[in-house]
Amino acid sequence: MTNTLLEKVFKIEERKSSVKTEVIGGVTTFLAIAYIIFVNPAILSLAGMDKGALITVTCLATAIGTFLAAFIGNVPIAMAPGMGLNAFFTFTLVIGKGVPWQDALGVVFISGVFFFILAASGLREKLASAIPTPITIASTAGIGLFIAFIGLKNMGIIVADPATLVALGKFDLPVTLSILGLVLMAIFELKKVRGGILISIVIITVLGMILGLVELPKAIISMPPSIEPIAFKLNIFGAFKISLFGSIFSFMFIDLFDSLGFLIACFREIGLVDEKGKYKGLGRMMFADVSSTIIGACLGTSTVTTFGESAAGIAAGAKTGLASFVTAILFLLALLVTPLVGIVPMFAAAPSLVMVGVFMFKSVRDLDLSDIKIAVPAFVTIIFMPLTYSISIGLSFGFVSYIIMHAVAKEWNKINTVLWIIGALSLVNLIWR
Repeated sequence: MTNTLLEKVFKIEERKSSVKTEVIGGVTTFLAIAYIIFVNPAILSLAGMDKGALITVTCLATAIGTFLAAFIGNVPIAMAPGMGLNAFFTFTLVIGKGVPWQDALGVVFISGVFFFILAASGLREKLASAIPTPITIASTAGIGLFIAFIGLKNMGIIVADPATLVALGKFDLPVTLSILGLVLMAIFELKKVRGGILISIVIITVLGMILGLVELPKAIISMPPSIEPIAFKLNIFGAFKISLFGSIFSFMFIDLFDSLGFLIACFREIGLVDEKGKYKGLGRMMFADVSSTIIGACLGTSTVTTFGESAAGIAAGAKTGLASFVTAILFLLALLVTPLVGIVPMFAAAPSLVMVGVFMFKSVRDLDLSDIKIAVPAFVTIIFMPLTYSISIGLSFGFVSYIIMHAVAKEWNKINTVLWIIGALSLVNLIWR
C-alpha cells in the first residue's frame, strides 16, 4: 500500500503508478539532465560571471524549480536553466550587445514578470494562439543550430577566419578529445544509454587527466562555492532600455513556447487530459515555470524552464511529482561534489551543446517546406540565428518575413492583430540596434 502522505500529495495510485516507478523515473531524469551542472556554468562564465558560484546556483535553481514542479504541478518534469536561453544570455546580450551580465539578469527577471502577468491575466493563451506554428517550430530548430554552432566553436572545430569568417580548426589533442566526446554521445544516444551525455563528459574529463590536460581535484566532497559573487546582483533598472525590449520579448517568447509545447506533449503522455481535451493542471505548471525564471534570475542564472530531457523519466514510467522531488534532491546532493564539477574542461562539456542542438533541430521535420509562404520565413528564422549570433534577430526576421509573405498572398486571416504588433516590434528590434 502506497504511503498515505505520499498518496495525498502526489496521487500515485490514482495515476496508476508506484513509489518504486517514480523513484526510478526521478533518477533517470537526473541522469539525463545532470550535464547542465557542467554546461550552464561553462556558458555563463564566458559572460564574466564567477564559475564556482554558477555551479552552486545551477544546482540550487534546478532543485528549486523542480521542487515547484513537484508540489505545484505534480508532474514528473524537471526545471533547469534552459539551453539556448543561456546561450542567448551570454553570446547575444553580454558578448554581442555589450550588456553587463547584471543588466542581462535584469532582462531575464523582467521577462519572467511579464510572463507572470500574461499568465495571471489570461493573455498567455491568446499570445500563444497568435504566434504562427511554423515560426514556433523554426525557432526551436534555429536555436538548435545556434547552440550547435557555439558548441563546435568551443570544441575548437570551428575557428575565426578573416577571409571566410569561419574555418576548420587544427586537430590538436583537446580538439581530438572533444570530437571523441561527441562521437561517444552520439553512440550512447543511438544505443539509448541513459545519461549518455553525462557519461561522455566524465570519460573525456578522465582522459584529460590521464593526458595531463586537466588538474586533479584537491577534494572530492566539500561545501559548495558561495553564490555571493552573483546572487541578487541583477540590475532591473538597467534592463529598462528600449534597445533591450526585443531581448525581453525573445526570452519570454522562447520560454513560453518551448515550455508550452513540451508540457502539452508530456501531459498527453501522462494522461492528464480530460474528456473535453483540456490539460489538467497545465496552468499551475506554467506558474511553476515562470516562478522558477524569476527565482533563477535573483540567484544569478539565465531563464529556468522545463527541460525536454524530463521525457526520459516519463518514458521510465514516472507520472507524478514524486519523480521530480527525487530529481531535485539529487541536484541538492550534487552540491557536495562541486570540486569534481569545477575541473571539467570546455573540451569535455562543449560536445553536449552539439548534441542538444541535434535534438532541437529535429523539430524541422514538422515544417511544411513545400509551401513557400512557410519555407521562406522558417528558413530565414533558422539561418539568421547562427549567422548573426542572435536568437532575437532570427525571430525578428522570421516574423517580418512571415507577415510579408502572407500579406502578398492576401491571406489576411493568417495575420491577426497581435501578430501585426509583434511584427512592428520586430522591425524596431532590427532597426534600433
